[in-house]
Amino acid sequence: MRFLSWAYLVALFAFILLPVVVLVVFSFQDGRLPVPPFRGATLKWYAEILSDRDLMAALGNSLLVAIGSSTVALLLGFMAASGLARVALPGTLAMRALLIAPMTVSYLIIALGLLQMFNAAGVGPSLLTTGIGHVVINLPLCFSILYAAMGEHQKNAMRAARDLGAGEWQVLALVSAPMLAPALAAAFFLSVTFSWDEFIIAFLLTRFDVTLTVEIWSMLRSGLSPKTNAIGSLVFLVSVAITVTLEFTLFRKARK
Repeated sequence: MRFLSWAYLVALFAFILLPVVVLVVFSFQDGRLPVPPFRGATLKWYAEILSDRDLMAALGNSLLVAIGSSTVALLLGFMAASGLARVALPGTLAMRALLIAPMTVSYLIIALGLLQMFNAAGVGPSLLTTGIGHVVINLPLCFSILYAAMGEHQKNAMRAARDLGAGEWQVLALVSAPMLAPALAAAFFLSVTFSWDEFIIAFLLTRFDVTLTVEIWSMLRSGLSPKTNAIGSLVFLVSVAITVTLEFTLFRKARK
């Protein structure tokens, strides 16, 4: 039985990680195509993507949109969760359902709706409109995580702070936010990840200043290349570095 459990665990991790391993290995392919057989290792594809101005511009755009939209979504989600957790209003359930409703809607539908709304308002596609679209899809995520993290001890601490004369902003900044630090970090970095990987909204709501996913799609239209593998490998390594850093700093402190 133990052998079957370990075999299942190994098979599960292999299923999840094998595509990533193949991606990283063939990013070093000394050839024009990232396919077997492996023809030797080279770093020229990494040098090419780091010297590609369009690619680096798209990378910067993705970082700007991801961090900006995630910050706005986190602030709005935090305030909404704090407000709805504070008191039970007659329409609280409907408000919560309305806030999480975008999670049940296809990104394509959201993107088309936003595109029509911006066109009607005379606002052209840009990084700003893409950021607004990413706030729409990440706000429900941030709200759900933070609302679920607000237990009775959190609510009691907020009530006690108000009873002692703290203002609403002081309660949020000095009491609620520190107690929710792990949940805030989780919501923020998940939002950054979803925004970073998102393609449909970014494709429909950008024009000249594109994000990394749209730039990679443009590259793939001309065929496979180890350059795309190198980009994916760098993004994966950065994501792993952020996750490991959070695990050994913020999340470990929270568990202690």
